[in-house]
Amino acid sequence: MRAQLPQRTLLSLALSLLFLSVARTTRRCPSSFPQLLSQLQSQANITGDTGSLLEPYIRLQNLNTPTLRAACAEFPVTFPSEDTLRALSKPRFLSTVQATLGRVLQQLSALAQRFPKTRAFPELEKTRGNVQGIRNNVFCIAQLLNHSLETPKPTQASSGASLSTATTPSIFQTKLDSCRFLWGYHGFMGSVGKVFQEWRDGSNRSRRHSPRRGLLPAWRKGASRIRPSRSSQSPMSRVQAPR
Repeated sequence: MRAQLPQRTLLSLALSLLFLSVARTTRRCPSSFPQLLSQLQSQANITGDTGSLLEPYIRLQNLNTPTLRAACAEFPVTFPSEDTLRALSKPRFLSTVQATLGRVLQQLSALAQRFPKTRAFPELEKTRGNVQGIRNNVFCIAQLLNHSLETPKPTQASSGASLSTATTPSIFQTKLDSCRFLWGYHGFMGSVGKVFQEWRDGSNRSRRHSPRRGLLPAWRKGASRIRPSRSSQSPMSRVQAPR
């Protein structure tokens, strides 16, 4: 019995991994546009909060002084601005968010190499999962809108969304560059959340007004098909209302 226990344990583990793999491959995007939009706006707000990643990083790297904080905020890594994002069409906006977050994941992966132990910086791994979740939802909402996620042309606003690797920086400069990157990343996600909020506001307004517009033509069509019976065609019923 003792010899069979590990085999059963391994078999159970193998089956669990198989079911997990099947669940991942058969996963489908939600069909509710308001639900996806609500999730995206909530995710953007969470990742836009500096307390989710930047503040733990500052404390972990001993950058928690007024001078160093000012250095992080004064020259953050450049991301597309809120005005730039708001001016984009919906397909272009989704493509820009998807491409920018792809570069963010690359930078977060590079940052994770400096923290081989996850317990030393657990917020980093959580942020990577959140960013990937946002990219998945952006892909799904693009499908619902019948938009293709094209790679946007590089612009001056988005070309700086990666850290400079032209020269080998010092350890302190590397910490500062990462701090500036995270500061810019949080600002970008805050802007994305505001744009998604505007989408939700516009969607809610359209849903509030759409029933009245849709019911009135249907009522008229139904009314035009109603014909009075012979018994109701009295002299009084043939009197026309004044126009």
